[in-house]
Amino acid sequence: MTITVTGATGHLGQLILSELQGQDVRAVARRPEALSGVEARLGDYDRPETLVNAFAGTDVLVFVSASEAGKRLPQHRAVVDAAIEAKVGRIVYTSITHADTNPIPLAPEHKATEELIRDSGIPFTFLRNNWYLENYTGNLAGTLEHGAVLGAAGDGRIAAATRADYAAAAAVVATTEGHEGRAYELGGDRAFTLSELAAAIAERFGKPVVYRNLPVDDYAAALESFGVPAGFARVLADVDVTIEHGSLDVVTGDLSRLIGRPTTTLAEFLQKL
Repeated sequence: MTITVTGATGHLGQLILSELQGQDVRAVARRPEALSGVEARLGDYDRPETLVNAFAGTDVLVFVSASEAGKRLPQHRAVVDAAIEAKVGRIVYTSITHADTNPIPLAPEHKATEELIRDSGIPFTFLRNNWYLENYTGNLAGTLEHGAVLGAAGDGRIAAATRADYAAAAAVVATTEGHEGRAYELGGDRAFTLSELAAAIAERFGKPVVYRNLPVDDYAAALESFGVPAGFARVLADVDVTIEHGSLDVVTGDLSRLIGRPTTTLAEFLQKL
């Protein structure tokens, strides 16, 4: 069985490749030369002509969603069209929590992609990933310096897990039977608020850290001041508003059942930093 992983140079793609060591696996990326120790092929979501050859001979396509919000749909359509032409046996797609009903601003592109995959006639599994714990530690130095986690999520809870947890689930689904037609709602075993995140960071590093809940416009402006492009800053701020109303408070146990262990806790994750 040949497994092809797209987005193989990205954070999640690299972890999925690591989980699939020992399998007949191919890596597809915009820069295949950056990969070593694995058969790598050129496959660029923005260059549809590269994708059919990249997917040729694939039994299971682990389709890691594109990283640029707002540009995903044409990119994903190109992937699905190429999968049809290449006669891919099954698609495992990394989606988002409750993609078909979630009010979070990132969901519509995933919902549309799921519909494209369903309409393709190719057997599929949707991995509806919740937030990554890593989303909250990219600017950890700044958080510790200023003693604050900023957001607009109020007391909303987030069932985040690590990228490694999600990668392990993708590998299980790609290499075992019984997943066709399933949509797994993946996330951490315990959801947390941003106030709890701030307290966990404070405890781990022995420094005072609090959560500052901001009006959505102020949070968007703060993100811009940190260098986030204006459009994406607005998206992230609007995401927080939906978090306050429960968009990521989804604890199902699907992830821990697939990987055969509890998901990584917030404290365990922070301890490794």
